[in-house]
Amino acid sequence: MDLTPRPGATPVPPGAYYGYAETPVETTTRLRPVTARNPSRTVAAAVCAVLGLGLIGGAVTGSWLTGDSAAEPGDGSAYTVGRSVWHSTPVDTLFPRTLKGDGAGPGSTDRVWTRVAVASDSGCAAGLDPLLLKTLAPVGCERLVRATYTDATRSSVTTVGMVFTEAGTEAMSALSTRFTTQRLAARSDLMPRTYPAEGTVAAGFGEQQRASWTVHVLTEVPVVMFSVSGFADGRTVAAPQPAAAAMADGATTAPAQAGLGHEAKGVADRIERALRRTVTDLTERPK
Repeated sequence: MDLTPRPGATPVPPGAYYGYAETPVETTTRLRPVTARNPSRTVAAAVCAVLGLGLIGGAVTGSWLTGDSAAEPGDGSAYTVGRSVWHSTPVDTLFPRTLKGDGAGPGSTDRVWTRVAVASDSGCAAGLDPLLLKTLAPVGCERLVRATYTDATRSSVTTVGMVFTEAGTEAMSALSTRFTTQRLAARSDLMPRTYPAEGTVAAGFGEQQRASWTVHVLTEVPVVMFSVSGFADGRTVAAPQPAAAAMADGATTAPAQAGLGHEAKGVADRIERALRRTVTDLTERPK
């Protein structure tokens, strides 16, 4: 998510696109004069068009009948859009500056999170531990984007990220099933890394400060969501706890009592919702 303009590129306004200048609202092109058409050419063009449409229609129908998933409009469109949305959508859309968490805190208390930093887009090796990177290898890594948020009291920090994969529905579904059946999201050796940003409240948010986390493999779009939370004061956490366990009734660990499980889950859920809305809007937009 590199916000620095590339050499020779148009400067990118703050909060605009991931390394891409925004397109003008309107571009006017001088139209060429239209010459009179030759009747015979017009008839020939019409015949070619009809034949072409027939061939295309037959090919599409055949692919549907044979079960070619790439020809399914809904699934293919969502995966195509979802895979490229990281560089075609404004930063403030995927990672809103403020997240409202109505009822997202312990005891259904309300939460508000403020974005403090957005990382440059990168490969997955930059933001994932080697074992988690290996676990996600079957779906590939198109790009990794991350941002860090803090709560209203500035006592906690949470890094949330999205791994945009290279996989299709079958591979994503298989990975989701594996995470569920093998309970991989609860393994501390598969905990995501933090994004500590200098000059912010998250400056001391390193690997030893990780307290709670969540990992969610999506199947509607080729994305793996994750988040990891910790204390903003930089204290180390000896026994990190997955968000689901930290949010359980009666949990008495430090992450649970500090509500860090709720922080990780709450931030991840809202970023996931923003992603889903974005992909839905783009796939349903009139052509």
